Amino acid sequence: MKVVILNLSPRNNGLTASLLHVVEEELKKYKEVHVDFCNIGDYIIAPCLGCYSCYKTGKCHIDDDGESLSVLIGGADIIIFGSPTYASNITGQGKILIDRGHFVLEQLLTNKYAICITTGENYGHKDSLKILKKLCLYSGAFISKAYPVTQPYGSRLSEKMIRKTKRAAHKIYKDVVMHKKYILQRVIHSIIFYIGIKPFVLKRGEQMKGVIKRWESMGLDSFAFQNPFI
Repeated sequence: MKVVILNLSPRNNGLTASLLHVVEEELKKYKEVHVDFCNIGDYIIAPCLGCYSCYKTGKCHIDDDGESLSVLIGGADIIIFGSPTYASNITGQGKILIDRGHFVLEQLLTNKYAICITTGENYGHKDSLKILKKLCLYSGAFISKAYPVTQPYGSRLSEKMIRKTKRAAHKIYKDVVMHKKYILQRVIHSIIFYIGIKPFVLKRGEQMKGVIKRWESMGLDSFAFQNPFI
C-alpha cells in the first residue's frame, strides 16, 4: 500500500507538518504500508504557463520537479493533503503543484483515497479545506476524512487533535483494505467526468490527445468506473 503525504506548507516543521507526521507514524504501523512524505518546499516547481502542451503530449515541457511529483502521486493508493491557510486559501506553493500536477482533466486521483487537513489561527481554514475537498472530488478521489484545525501560530498540537488525526489515519487504511465504496462520491465523480470533463476534452480532439491517452491507460471508460454500485 503506497501513501503520499503532501505538506503544502513552506515550513517543514510547522503545525501542518506536525499533524501530517502523526498520520505518517500511524500508517507506518502497518507493515505493508510505504509512505513518501513530501515537503513542498523541498521541490522546485515553476508556475504553470497555460500553454496547453501537456494536454496534447501528456507531459509538461517544464523540466523541474513538478512532473516527477505528479508521477509519485499517481502511483499511490492514499493521498494525504495538508495545508496552512493563507488569505483564506491554500498556500501558493500548493496551488502551483495543483496547476502543474495533471489532477483534474487527467483524473490523477481516480479510485485513490484521500485525507484533507487545513490549519489556521483565525478565519479562512474552512474555505481552504473546501478547496482541497473540491480538488479531490474533481480529480476522482474518495475523501475518507477532511477537517480544519484551529490553533494559534507556533503552538503545539493539542492532545485532542492528535487523537483525531490518529483515528483518521487508521480509518483511511481500513477504507483501502475494505475497498469502501463511498457511493455518493462515486456518483459525483461520474457526473463530473461524464457530463463535465469528458465532453469538454473530446470536443477539442487533437488538442487533448494526451489527456485521452492517459484516460485509456487508467481504464476510465470501463464499466466499473461508470457504475457506482460495483
